[in-house]
Amino acid sequence: MPLLQVVIVLMVVGVLLWLVNRYVPMAGSINSILNAVVVIAVVLWLLNIFGLLKTLSSIHLGRQ
Repeated sequence: MPLLQVVIVLMVVGVLLWLVNRYVPMAGSINSILNAVVVIAVVLWLLNIFGLLKTLSSIHLGRQ
């Protein structure tokens, strides 16, 4: 995946998270949990993209 696409995806995720935090009314604790889940998911995705987390690609959900 080219670096430009990674930067664009990070910008889109950041803007979407900002929009949700800004315009969707929710309790502070739920907002914090949502932010933490998004940050953890993005960090895991980046580690997988850059090849630092090989175990993530071996996880399969459902039947195949």
